[in-house]
Amino acid sequence: MFGLRLMFMALLMSAIAGAGLYVMKLRSDNAILKANQIQLEQSINTQQELLDQQKKDFEEILQSNRKLNNLINVLQKDLKDLDKRFNKKKRDVGKLALEKPVPVERIINKGAENAMRCVELASGAPHTEKELKATKRSEINPECPALANPSYVPYE
Repeated sequence: MFGLRLMFMALLMSAIAGAGLYVMKLRSDNAILKANQIQLEQSINTQQELLDQQKKDFEEILQSNRKLNNLINVLQKDLKDLDKRFNKKKRDVGKLALEKPVPVERIINKGAENAMRCVELASGAPHTEKELKATKRSEINPECPALANPSYVPYE
């Protein structure tokens, strides 16, 4: 009987010790899971900030793309206008230059200056006060009026 009691007590003690060890294991697992949860929430917040920044950058890219497309359209229109002016009435610039070299040289030099200014403006150079205030046809840069003279409205 004493042996049976001792065995029952040993079994009860081992069950209590096992239950205690199991509770301690659950507590350590719980602490690990809490640390993982905190780390997961931090990474989710970081990813959300990254996504917000990417959306903002994407909108800025779209806006810049729209501005660039508008500039390209304006430059293409100016190029068509210039081409129309240059090829008016089947001009022969070489023949004209032989007949009247001084006026042709002056016209070509002035056109080259205007064209260089157009390239500067298209590359991001700031407008001068004179360019911004130009409203008359005689005051504008005829090579790229829409780009060089934003206040100019052509009369047609």
